[in-house]
Amino acid sequence: MHPSRRACRIHPIQRIFTITALAAATLMPLSARADDAPSPCTALKRIVAAAPTGFTQLTPEDGKGVAQPYGADAQCGAAKGSYECSWTPSGGAGSSVTALQAVAADIASCLPDATHDVNSPARQHFYIGPRETRTQITAMPAGANKVKLVISGK
Repeated sequence: MHPSRRACRIHPIQRIFTITALAAATLMPLSARADDAPSPCTALKRIVAAAPTGFTQLTPEDGKGVAQPYGADAQCGAAKGSYECSWTPSGGAGSSVTALQAVAADIASCLPDATHDVNSPARQHFYIGPRETRTQITAMPAGANKVKLVISGK
């Protein structure tokens, strides 16, 4: 067989293989690696949902997702009808003011039903629900270099 004819026979086979491989690649899901860092939205929603029962079902780990993007040393837990987390801002949220603004942005985007009624460098405050069953969310500085988040319910 002439070499040029052989090349023509291989070319359509290569084209079919390439089209098949591309089609298979588009149908297969992309591989994703799980991020072990908890999501701020998931953590906020879980904490707020626990407000009516006094936060009793929450663990200290449940709140760390709110703080983790802004600090690695979060200490969280339920106490007397509220759930509190405090942490030292680090990385891109190096100051407590920057961390407060970032947490407020997370709260606003994750909890669209929340009303943001106080927005200051010293305090971020939101509430959800009618006055008699209101859930309060407050972020504030805690000392010179810490941030504190308190979620309380009635």
